[in-house]
Amino acid sequence: MCYSARIEADYRKYVRDYGAAITLSEFVDLFYRWAKPKTKLYIPRGVVMSFRDEPAIAPLIAEHDAQQQTELEQELFAQRQRLVDAERKLQTKTTKAALESQRIASSKIERALGKMAELRRTVPEGDDLRIFPRHYAPVMVMENGRRVVKPMRYQLRPAGKPAFYDDKFPGTYNARRDSLDGYWRGVFGCTHGVIIADAFYENVNRHRAESRELEPGEEVENLVLEFKPRTGAPMLIACLWSRWTAPGEPDLLSFAAITDDPPPEVAAAGHDRCVIPIKAEHVDAWLNPDPKNLQALQAILDDRERPYYEHRLAA
Repeated sequence: MCYSARIEADYRKYVRDYGAAITLSEFVDLFYRWAKPKTKLYIPRGVVMSFRDEPAIAPLIAEHDAQQQTELEQELFAQRQRLVDAERKLQTKTTKAALESQRIASSKIERALGKMAELRRTVPEGDDLRIFPRHYAPVMVMENGRRVVKPMRYQLRPAGKPAFYDDKFPGTYNARRDSLDGYWRGVFGCTHGVIIADAFYENVNRHRAESRELEPGEEVENLVLEFKPRTGAPMLIACLWSRWTAPGEPDLLSFAAITDDPPPEVAAAGHDRCVIPIKAEHVDAWLNPDPKNLQALQAILDDRERPYYEHRLAA
């Protein structure tokens, strides 16, 4: 399954290159909720950076970052004290507990410093452009006959399902093509979207990636591979989406990327699924589906872009 992708985080590219409008009010609402203390909403830093100059959103980013900075400074102080205490103990006697405390404190200090550096960055780097399950990303959909960009969570919760659906079915950030007429009926043919991405990431077993069987006594080792079109062109990844509502709860817009059997080079690298990048000329038809003509939608998925996917070990 495509558990992560490197997306186009700047909504202005959707506007400039694909003629989409932005539903700014929905982004404002998302950032407003994100800025509240202890709120578990995950917005990739690259998306945050793209809104720094929006007057309605910039103060919310500043509020969120100030809270984060304070929490990180407190964490840094506590872990540095923990490290000092552990190293003092190690000077007199080496114990397993002191070594473990030293290791944990050092790791948490490094993490806190990394998060603080992330807050200061103005240009995306590293994982700033990657989405993982339950992260929010810009998604292009059709509304009132026009392409628009909305913020959506990367894990689809269909309208009408209970909130615990997220935990009961944690793999619903992807929609298998062979399940579109079954598990995903009611969404497929009704609400379609597109995300722009230039790479996707997959977990694979090392022995499968190396086209061999496990050696006697060898344990399965996981690798994370980055797959990217050799052309370098962005992918218009076909998605399903839904708007979930419930009394007393904010609306949840969420999406899933459609996956299918992989091309030979992805299969050879050890993975059995692949996202579906649709052709630019099919975007409007995909975003404005006819539920009475699912065959036409399947034809769009058949007539997909077929780049050669190069892969490398993800950092």
